[in-house]
Amino acid sequence: MASIRTISVDPALAEYIRETYAAEDDVWWRLRAETARLPMAGMEIGPDQARLLAWLVRLTGARRCLEIGTFTGASALAVARALPDDGRLICCDVSAEWTAIASKFWAEAGVADKIELRLAPALETLAELRRSGAPRFDFAFIDADKEPMHSYFEAALELLQPNGLIVVDNTLWGGAVANPKRNDADTQAIRRFNESVARDPRVDVALLTVGDGVTLARKLP
Repeated sequence: MASIRTISVDPALAEYIRETYAAEDDVWWRLRAETARLPMAGMEIGPDQARLLAWLVRLTGARRCLEIGTFTGASALAVARALPDDGRLICCDVSAEWTAIASKFWAEAGVADKIELRLAPALETLAELRRSGAPRFDFAFIDADKEPMHSYFEAALELLQPNGLIVVDNTLWGGAVANPKRNDADTQAIRRFNESVARDPRVDVALLTVGDGVTLARKLP
């Protein structure tokens, strides 16, 4: 079988992609600059991922969105900006410190009225959404702790309407999923998730080599 042509993204190519396809405005730059001062700054999504999320929201015509893992709000900002005026996004996180940064920049970007932040363990929030009979979601983004990743996915899938889309971040985990020497809890959880979702008859899936690996799962009717 002929080899498949692939490419590694070095810093110069990443900067070219950012400048050409994912240029950021002043709000983005200041959010990224403030996030960069945090010890966990590496959890923030890149500009190419932010552009992908916004594009997917517009493509699907999503109006009701869900986010599991918000950090300082870059992904929520991308999603909220892409939503129509009557669109809404529910964000699940546990950190008042990190999401305070998010709330500040959402307000500056003029999208705070589209976002509802729920500070509680995500599985508790998702269970409450199920119990409340809330309208189903069109779109969900999962970027949180890795060991419960499959539980987050199952809860989001239940809350999603048919043909709704789930986007899951970090599914290549810096290449660790393909390294047999990496067997820490997070890596094993992501491997299990990948193997499970790839065979799941309830969804149509694709894995993109964007950022740290992005899995797209469309809920089948």
